[in-house]
Amino acid sequence: MDETTDRNGWNPYLAGALVGVLAIGSAWATTRWMGKTHFLGASTTFVRAAGYVERLAAPEHVAQTAYFQKTEPKLDWQFMLVIGIFIGSLAGSLTDRSFKIESVPPIWRQRFGGSVIKRAAGAVIGGIVAMIGARLADGCPSGHGLSGGMQLSLSGLAAIILFFGMGILTAHFIYRERRAS
Repeated sequence: MDETTDRNGWNPYLAGALVGVLAIGSAWATTRWMGKTHFLGASTTFVRAAGYVERLAAPEHVAQTAYFQKTEPKLDWQFMLVIGIFIGSLAGSLTDRSFKIESVPPIWRQRFGGSVIKRAAGAVIGGIVAMIGARLADGCPSGHGLSGGMQLSLSGLAAIILFFGMGILTAHFIYRERRAS
């Protein structure tokens, strides 16, 4: 089996169940210790952390920015969640022996070639588009999809369907086989 189709790793059902336990634990813990339920989400964390860093260099600019008046720049429990996602992902890839350092993943190399610059540009542009979308939607897929689904929210279900549907269409468009003319 080549490296692009290798499916060894964590059982997706176990991983999904563990995410569910994490979401329930997060809601319970934040309600108990913070007095208000906070659900899983990550996109606001990146904006708050950026504002926190920017405040070190230009505090007057951050104080006058309308967005940061509404969303306080801070490092909070969600920031620790993002750090935990990184550590957990690293631990998971080390335990199932799938960890490897790649500048250009094989699926990208097959479709777009081996240029590290092109891959980095794609990653940066994709990250910018995703963050703009998350800010326009006032939250990210984990916030709308996972937390909304956990609450049996109709809008959470719609978000999940749209995220997966658009992801499938985008992957099909980008990675589809080209026909020889």
